[in-house]
Amino acid sequence: MESTDNNRSIGLAKKSYVRLAQGKQSGLLIALLSVCTYFAITEPIFATWGNVTNIVSSNSSVLILAIGATFVILIGQLDLSAAAAAAASGVAMGLALESAAPTVVAVVLPIAVGVAIGLINGALIAWAKISFLVVTLGTMSILMTIALVPSDGHTISVFGFAGFGPIASFVNSGVGPFPVLMLFDVLLVALAIVVLRFTKFGRSVFAIGSNIEAARLNGIHVTRMIISVYVLAGMTAGMASIVQVGRLTGASPAVDMTQLMTVIAAVLIGGTAFSGGEGGVLGTVLGVVFLSVVQNGVTLSEVSSFWQGAINGCILIAAVGLGSLRGSGGRLGPRRRGGRRGRIRA
Repeated sequence: MESTDNNRSIGLAKKSYVRLAQGKQSGLLIALLSVCTYFAITEPIFATWGNVTNIVSSNSSVLILAIGATFVILIGQLDLSAAAAAAASGVAMGLALESAAPTVVAVVLPIAVGVAIGLINGALIAWAKISFLVVTLGTMSILMTIALVPSDGHTISVFGFAGFGPIASFVNSGVGPFPVLMLFDVLLVALAIVVLRFTKFGRSVFAIGSNIEAARLNGIHVTRMIISVYVLAGMTAGMASIVQVGRLTGASPAVDMTQLMTVIAAVLIGGTAFSGGEGGVLGTVLGVVFLSVVQNGVTLSEVSSFWQGAINGCILIAAVGLGSLRGSGGRLGPRRRGGRRGRIRA
């Protein structure tokens, strides 16, 4: 049975790019190319390599958070505490550097904090059977306070600390013309795709999102899987905090709710179904790139940043609305969920 599942998964992988051209992501890819063409013509600096690397570096933390959010949304749930977890993890990192902790400790600590937060979220949701919205909304509020109290509400400057040097080099240096962050993002995306597509863990994620009761009847340990997914999301929050602190040379206790909305919007725009069981990391990458390009182009066009939220909101509603219409064959109204099989994409 395991061998059959593996062969089926490999067969699906070979057809992934065909589905990319035919599925929900094709429209996003066309829109991305159109927007890039427009900004390249109207804003000459947009198409320069320096601007491209700036887009990548500025949105690396969003991409890392979005990868974790993809796994959570694929099981049909949502993590509203992601941005707050990143802020709390960053403050922990800042306090460690301020205490003259070595680089290894300063890097491991925020990831450990993120994992602990994910473990708490997952346990409350899977074991205590509390709604994921209630749990993650509650932990978001708690983490916002936890981030503010030890720092007294002030940004912890880490510039000049010995342990921060290697972190700053990792975040801001490059290998030839390529920023290290760009190479790191590519490796992280590739790893996430492999895990989601070619492992039992990934297949279980899709199964739970498609039909949680059917997944349980087929021998999937649903409780353990949900906890594992939230732990993964917490780990990505810790990783994102390292990038944020490295770029800003400071650990800010303020929670950027715009970042949370951007992360969720990128995942949904990328074709991952809000109800779970359908989507993938590759679509999320396209969603992050699309929103990043729009934000950068709007900034270069000297449009007020106040409009950015409205633009993202319109894009999100349009993308999810069109996806819902396509999924229902053009018919409005709720879609029957029972018996729906998950559609796996890279």
